[in-house]
Amino acid sequence: MSKWILVLAMALVTGMLKAQVTISGKVLDQKNKAVSGVSVGLRDSYDGATSDSLGNFRFTTSERGKKILEASSIGFRAFELELDIQGSNIQQDIILREEISELKAVVISAGTFEASDRKKATVLNPIDIVTTASGNGDVTGALKSLPGAQQVGESEGLFVRGGTAQETRTYIDGTLVNNFFYSSVPNIAQRGRFSPFIFKGTIFSTGGYSALYGQALSSALILESIDIPEQTSANIGVTMLSLSAGYQHVAKNKQSSFGLNYGYTDLTLAFAIIKQRQEYQQVPVYHNADANFRIRTSKTGILKYYGTFSTNELSFFQPSIDTPGYKSGFGISNLNTYHNLSWRENLGKKWKMHAGISYTYNKDKIRSGLYTMDKEPVVVDGLAFRNFYQERLGNYANAKLVLERRLAGLTMIRVGGEYNYSDDRSDYTTWNGIVFPFQAKEHIKAAFAETDIYVTNDLAAKIGGRYEHSSLLNRQSIAPRLSLAYKTGKNGQASVAYGVFYQNPDIRYLTGSADFNFAKATHYIAQYQRVTSLQTFRAEVFYKKYDDLIKTKFNGALEAASGTDGYGDAKGFEFFWRDKQTIKNLDYWISYSYLDTKRDFLNFPSVTQPNFATRHTASLVLKKFVTKLKMNINGAYNFATGRPYYYIMFNPQSGKNEFVDKGQTIDYHNLSFSLNYLPSIGKKDAKMFAVYVLSVSNVFNFYQEYGYEYSYNGYRKQAIVPPSRVFVFLGAFLSFGVDRTDDAINNNL
Repeated sequence: MSKWILVLAMALVTGMLKAQVTISGKVLDQKNKAVSGVSVGLRDSYDGATSDSLGNFRFTTSERGKKILEASSIGFRAFELELDIQGSNIQQDIILREEISELKAVVISAGTFEASDRKKATVLNPIDIVTTASGNGDVTGALKSLPGAQQVGESEGLFVRGGTAQETRTYIDGTLVNNFFYSSVPNIAQRGRFSPFIFKGTIFSTGGYSALYGQALSSALILESIDIPEQTSANIGVTMLSLSAGYQHVAKNKQSSFGLNYGYTDLTLAFAIIKQRQEYQQVPVYHNADANFRIRTSKTGILKYYGTFSTNELSFFQPSIDTPGYKSGFGISNLNTYHNLSWRENLGKKWKMHAGISYTYNKDKIRSGLYTMDKEPVVVDGLAFRNFYQERLGNYANAKLVLERRLAGLTMIRVGGEYNYSDDRSDYTTWNGIVFPFQAKEHIKAAFAETDIYVTNDLAAKIGGRYEHSSLLNRQSIAPRLSLAYKTGKNGQASVAYGVFYQNPDIRYLTGSADFNFAKATHYIAQYQRVTSLQTFRAEVFYKKYDDLIKTKFNGALEAASGTDGYGDAKGFEFFWRDKQTIKNLDYWISYSYLDTKRDFLNFPSVTQPNFATRHTASLVLKKFVTKLKMNINGAYNFATGRPYYYIMFNPQSGKNEFVDKGQTIDYHNLSFSLNYLPSIGKKDAKMFAVYVLSVSNVFNFYQEYGYEYSYNGYRKQAIVPPSRVFVFLGAFLSFGVDRTDDAINNNL
């Protein structure tokens, strides 16, 4: 009996073995590389296996008919394939596609420095800006330590890769900001109007920027304001220059907040201690107030408002370069208000909306003239045009709507439109009371579309285009944009970018009757970068071609546009290295730019290097936190080779402008440092937190010159130099309710 049972059991086992089918194969990725640890099996069964170190898998099954073969692994898309299982063994290789995720995906970054809570390639955040010794707490001051920006000290603005300051535009929460800086003063650079601490994200594009933005030939500075703070707080600031106070209230449910701030600045004390080259009749005085509110409109939406109101006034005398024994006088009073309302919201599961509107009102009253040594106004024959009074009034509005739809993975498309309105008015009154009025209204309508295409985590593209129509020029433009990025390794990537950019001519020259066109710049950029959490390396080469730049000629004492047939180019390379790892508690970065640029624009007789551009620019920034001393020590060294200067005069014999005098300034050197003392660090249950700041610019008293200015006839010239060689700042900032001192050091520990 037992013999028959054994025979029957063997027969059953043999039958089962014959009934089973072996399924085997190899798991590969899209690059034909083996993938180990992949779970492979049949759906709704227990039959399966895991791929080995060579990607091989093998298992048997007794299932029959049509079944689904599945494969899954972290970082890859799920794999499914229908198999028809009969009696024969099956050989089936599996190709896995990488799952595209924000943590692993390549970042399209050619031409762009970005700092935000959404991107891993952070460069400068608000704390970086205020602790950069040479930045003087100003957004654009700190950005001048990055490659691409020029060290121009006699005029406000960002001069980027051979472009003028007007070729850089600034946006807050997506909408255009007019009058980002305080109004211009001859040969004295003005600060930006906005505090770095109102922004949570900064994108500084030195070229090749998104199709969502326009009207900037060279660069876009894109700033994103903070959302709802964590808790209610207050702050007080006391410095040798200013007094300030602010309050920010957060609702108990964390769904809304509002805030108010006021600041008063008077440079009387500072100028009494640190003598200025100018003889001030009215020392600069500033009043600044701002307000904000933020409301959560849903789990995914937020409505934000930010508005500012500011006034300032100054006037000074200095020796006249035209008439020895006389003084030149200049005075300006300014009133400015800016308002920004933005709404960000998800529309369903796949659509997002970002809408915004901004408005700026700016009024300048400018006084200029010649005076006796006793400061009495005087009119000198041949120089009467030096005595004038001008009122300038600007009303500006900008509205933008962006709709974004996510497709597969990180691939998405954006479409939208923008409307920009400007009304510039000016009344220019001569010494004898004749008024020359000027007004220019502009309506720019734009439409744009852009898509981010992620083929894999290693390969992505941004393709877009922008259409604009100008009512003032009665012209339209179409600007294509393209960027590609490829991941070369775990932390490295290469990017290229191409784009066409258009911009209206500077409104101050549009007093002629010529047929004007958009100015045009075409960008070509190639970049390599390697980024980890503690180190950043970037290298970039670029070429920029200018067409249809504005040309001018003098109509009496006024310079007016004669056409837009100017041209030029800019080319060079840059690198940036930031390291928080090598030396404990030391954060430093090094930047270098090489620029070769020439252009024929304004009243230039021929193609030449513009006087705001230099070939070599470099910066070294150091930040060290000393825990025992509770002190942050910051230093910055900025270098630039000399810039060209020249005097241009019209030659009646040739009927052309000619260079009468040309030269080059000395090299620029500046070493600055600042100390931040934080006594509240480490104290438990502290209700008040303090930061004490001491900063000194140009510590070694380097002689600096930014160029030369000439007398009206060109016979005399004098160097344009800073108002003072060294400047010292001392202040204390107190906060209540929120410990902000940790923010001041968290990047250095």
